[in-house]
Amino acid sequence: MSGPPLGRSAAVQRACRRLFSSLLRHLEGGSLLIVEDEQPRLLGEGAPAATVHILSRRLWPLLLRGSVGLADGYAEGLWDSPDVTKVIALAARNAARVDAARRRLAPIASPLQRARSLLQANTRRRNRRDIEAHYDLGDDLFELMLDPTMMYSCAVFEREDMTLEQASLAKLERVCDKLELEEHHRVLEIGGGWGGFALHAARTRGCHVTTTTISRHQYERMRREVARQGLGQHITVLGKDYRDLAGSYDRLVSIEMIEAVGWQHFGQFFAKCSQLLAPDGAMLLQAITIADGAYEVEKASKSFIKTYIFPNGCLPSLSVIKHCVAERTDMGIVDFDEIGAHYVETLKRWRERFTANAERLAELGYDSRFRRLWTLYLAYCEAGFAERRISDWQLLLAKPGRMPAA
Repeated sequence: MSGPPLGRSAAVQRACRRLFSSLLRHLEGGSLLIVEDEQPRLLGEGAPAATVHILSRRLWPLLLRGSVGLADGYAEGLWDSPDVTKVIALAARNAARVDAARRRLAPIASPLQRARSLLQANTRRRNRRDIEAHYDLGDDLFELMLDPTMMYSCAVFEREDMTLEQASLAKLERVCDKLELEEHHRVLEIGGGWGGFALHAARTRGCHVTTTTISRHQYERMRREVARQGLGQHITVLGKDYRDLAGSYDRLVSIEMIEAVGWQHFGQFFAKCSQLLAPDGAMLLQAITIADGAYEVEKASKSFIKTYIFPNGCLPSLSVIKHCVAERTDMGIVDFDEIGAHYVETLKRWRERFTANAERLAELGYDSRFRRLWTLYLAYCEAGFAERRISDWQLLLAKPGRMPAA
């Protein structure tokens, strides 16, 4: 007779533990204290000094699934840490070997990737469903995590003593200033969120903003806020996919929306933006990007973030953006600014607010697994920006009629 499933499972757990223990012996760029069965093991040296408590040996086989397994293990309470961000930062510093192996496999995987892209293209229906899976989780969730502007994008901390709200407003001012917004401008925003930019631009610059979102919750909240603030003559709220927009605008804004477009559609997105801009128009794009060398891996990956947080998202690289602008538009990049360092503090503030409101979130129905997944998500992104695995760019693009003289 074969042994009980538990026995076979225990054997797999031991084998996986040996495998990962062997890999961790090559740890670089910091130290990791692993505590399992009250037995500590110190690997590596220096900062960041991370600590992981292994609470169940069921974790070890899960790690074969990469970041998805790591996230499942954390969500289920199989491991914990007094500072999850340090754990992810240390992992990011040691990701180069994994990246190299995945890049070597990319040519083999590319035919399958292309076939999958035909089956999983970001159609309007699928894109709306993916957006709803994140942004329609409930306004209460985002109100407890974000500041009163409800900006769900990188803030700009011009001073260390700024509140999160002040930093969000500073970012909005920077966007308006870069676009040189004036009262007569017709502005289009693709990816309006909960209305932070549209409300600020209309209120402070007096321009007319047409803003669109395919999130039902965001659409309804924006309409309520526009009415409450008496800005109905200055703001038009649409529930349209960017591919269905029409008209001509003086300015176009898209703040951290391109990550949901899908890698198959980056060129189409920029072509549509160019089509919607007047001959002397300008566009401000704020985009989270991945390093050029990791882009092919990003396209094919089924990471924790893309599985549980932003379904089917994909970060562009800066080179991909430049290529799409050059090949699919008549716009030119006239200014650029990397603000990723500010995202470290932004995400830290979001995570602090999220964890401080844990009891209230539980009362609202967000269970322990959800709260742990989102805590890990915020720490994961914070570490990614701190270690410069990902960046955040503000790019100013201009049509020929607005391009500076040579």
